[in-house]
Amino acid sequence: MVTMVGEESSIEELVTDLISLEHDAIAAYESCIDRLDNKELGAQIAIFKQDHLQHLKVLTDMARELDVQAPSGGDLKKMLTTGKIAIAEIMGDAAILKAMKTNEDDTVTAYERAIRHEDAIPATKAFFMSAHLDEERHRAWMSTTADTLS
Repeated sequence: MVTMVGEESSIEELVTDLISLEHDAIAAYESCIDRLDNKELGAQIAIFKQDHLQHLKVLTDMARELDVQAPSGGDLKKMLTTGKIAIAEIMGDAAILKAMKTNEDDTVTAYERAIRHEDAIPATKAFFMSAHLDEERHRAWMSTTADTLS
């Protein structure tokens, strides 16, 4: 799935779309944790999920400061992010992590674009950079770990 998040013309739309993306990511993480056979892997995924919950909190605060309604859930992409994981379950933990890695590709891309948004103030850009680093770390772990399981 290729995301368009980060290409919004206004900072309000960007923050709203990032909130939806984070809700979708959290749903995918929950699905992943439930489906992994290896509980040690699940414990690491749960730690990464906490990063997404923190991102959601910061973005919700931003929405409030921008006087926009924060979405209370994800969008239709949730079916794609969680569906990939459900299908991957058939092939085992490595496939689940590879499916999660593709979800992280979208969050990495979204935050890369958000960093460059012309309406982002320095504090907002700093958060976007921090979130981007989190997403890159998640993605790298999923890729490396999936490769070692294959």
